Amino acid sequence: MVSITPTIVFDLDGTLVDTAPDLISALNHVLAREGLPPVPLASARNMIGAGARRLLERGLELEGRVVSVADLDRLTADFIAFYADHIADASRPFEGLEIALDELSSRGYRLAVCTNKLEWLSKLLLDRLELSERFAAICGADTFGVSKPEPAILQQTVVRASGKLSSAIMVGDAGTDIGVARRARVPVIGVSFGYTDVPIAELKPDRLIHHMKELPLAVEELLAHT
Repeated sequence: MVSITPTIVFDLDGTLVDTAPDLISALNHVLAREGLPPVPLASARNMIGAGARRLLERGLELEGRVVSVADLDRLTADFIAFYADHIADASRPFEGLEIALDELSSRGYRLAVCTNKLEWLSKLLLDRLELSERFAAICGADTFGVSKPEPAILQQTVVRASGKLSSAIMVGDAGTDIGVARRARVPVIGVSFGYTDVPIAELKPDRLIHHMKELPLAVEELLAHT
């Protein structure tokens, strides 16, 4: 019997890396140019997760601002340009991440990233943090033309990592991650330390962890169950 190598697929923002400081800094840069007050980091963390455009929309909504599609395009371009220049100023892997990835890799598992961040920004961030080489595939919202929770982005990420969907596990922090896993019929591990406006426990992932040191065991339990 031929064994199938499991593929562990990670969300990026709020799951692998605490990117909130640099994302909110970029948001506040754009808001300041529009003459709007900054958004406090603590209250803005849960606005992250649906991509740069949606983050900007949420930031503008806090001030009761609605802008045209053309203006939102312009502001998004400004956001991305600033963010790319400051992408790893304060962003850091969550505690215990690299040890957990080492343990998963030592067991022969494939690792991949499936995020609603743009692919080139995702790769730039992971390059700066010296994490890119750990992943067989790094796929973003623009890679396949769809975003989470559409199942195709997860399905195609697994294919690009040379894995099989039947032996894949999703790891994420928010509803989009739970949603994409459910739609693709893949088990999902939720992390409680990320960015979500709905507590991750309420979304009922198959396993819930509170620290990256708990990840290898959660993966083993899910693989044994499936």
